Amino acid sequence: MRTTICLAALILGLSGCGVNQGSGDGGNGLAAVQPSRVDPALLREAVTDERARTFYEARQWQPVWNAETAEALVQAISGANRHGLNKDLFLADAARAQEPAAREAALTLAALAYADALAKGRVDPEQIRDVYEIARPEFDAAAALNQGLQQADLAAWFDGLAPQDAEYRALSEAYLQTAQSAGRQQRAPIAAGRAIRPGSSDERLPAIVAALRSDGYLAAAPAEPPVQQETAQKGEAKQASPPPTRYTPELVEAVRRLQQQYGLEPTGIIGEETLAALNGGAFERARTLAVNLERRRWLVRQPPATRIDVNTGGAVLAYWRNGQLANQRRVVVGQPGNETPALGSPMFRLVANPTWTVPRSIQSEEIEPKGAAYMARNNMTWEDGWIVQGSGPKNSLGLVKFDMKNDHAIYLHDTPAKALFEQSDRHQSHGCVRVHDALGFARMIAADQGVTDAWERAQATGEETFVPLREEIPVRLLYHTAFLDGGRVTFRDDAYGWDDDVAEALGLPRRARRAPRTHVQDVGP
Repeated sequence: MRTTICLAALILGLSGCGVNQGSGDGGNGLAAVQPSRVDPALLREAVTDERARTFYEARQWQPVWNAETAEALVQAISGANRHGLNKDLFLADAARAQEPAAREAALTLAALAYADALAKGRVDPEQIRDVYEIARPEFDAAAALNQGLQQADLAAWFDGLAPQDAEYRALSEAYLQTAQSAGRQQRAPIAAGRAIRPGSSDERLPAIVAALRSDGYLAAAPAEPPVQQETAQKGEAKQASPPPTRYTPELVEAVRRLQQQYGLEPTGIIGEETLAALNGGAFERARTLAVNLERRRWLVRQPPATRIDVNTGGAVLAYWRNGQLANQRRVVVGQPGNETPALGSPMFRLVANPTWTVPRSIQSEEIEPKGAAYMARNNMTWEDGWIVQGSGPKNSLGLVKFDMKNDHAIYLHDTPAKALFEQSDRHQSHGCVRVHDALGFARMIAADQGVTDAWERAQATGEETFVPLREEIPVRLLYHTAFLDGGRVTFRDDAYGWDDDVAEALGLPRRARRAPRTHVQDVGP
């Protein structure tokens, strides 16, 4: 609290961080500070932000920040790290302001910016993404701040603007712990090389053990026995234990724990992807958590109780029915270069035995060069200048399409390429979302919608047949690289490089961007 008081006094341009003798203030030095006296005319000149102007107009241009309210504001913003935010992003201008009117305006702007950041995000996703069409919270910071100033606990009011769900809280707690570790962690990257298999030896294992211990996947090294300590103190010769170079079962289990948290197959084999996770360390995890806390602030606080959320970062689908998680399953989503966009788009019908009209880009780049024989083998024909693939088991949409309303030709569908669902990296489509056991999912949706009979008849035709849903189901295509899975915070590789855009907009340190990996193995959407 003492630090907060001093910072508030510093921002206000006041003295009194030391003990104020005889003030009767309990030693905090604030009792002698008089409320800020700011000329309304000068304040009008200092305010240039439209939100701040609206805020002061509602107050008839009366100033608000005296010693008490400034202390409450600084204390509230000092808790920004709980949300993966840097308090200096909000308080720096107020700390630099010299004139009373400028300080008053800067404090208000800090409060409005912090309220906005918690209520709907510090970053505008539409400014960093070509396509972002997911509903965001509506929030009037100026009106809300005037109400918040009437609350007894301003810090609690600010925190209440952020998401209150269990996942946000879990990511916040993980961020605080990881950021603390990142501040202490300094280690050289582990060198690339051949894969390390259980039971083998490798000179990199000492560094791997240190990384596993540092990140909490392996218990700390046992303390040196007292006898050995006494021997060392007496200067007697002591044989130092050689660093481990053999990949023991204990280390294998620690590596498997790391692989599970990063969505990798828990083979225990230390290959390229596992080394990347180890080399990321606490700093990368803290950065990822801060980015994903921000993404959750972009979302409405009360999403539709019945909906489908596809996390394209983790390539998983969650079906929510009446506020309860009804089903989860793997999906295959767009590869880098053909990213699945961030959309909010309703599902309005099931399509049995769909045909596929091939998009122009896939048509010219991937099908036409293969020739007429390829098209014949895959039931493809020319129709009015387009390549159309007929219904059937070879159709790239499989046996069911989940039709959605959007301007980007993005939808969910089945696929004949079933093996892709077993891979840890499922960013391998041309942008649409392929659903594991799509027919089973279609039966579930049909039953919930009361259209089971119509769906079964449509399937039996063997031809493209449309089955409208009785109620549209909202679908959100989200990109989250840190999320709760089975109650545990889990990480995924930033396949699209979109974490970097958010991190840079949040003022987090830049990092070298990796070259995108492409995986297309079939021509399907």
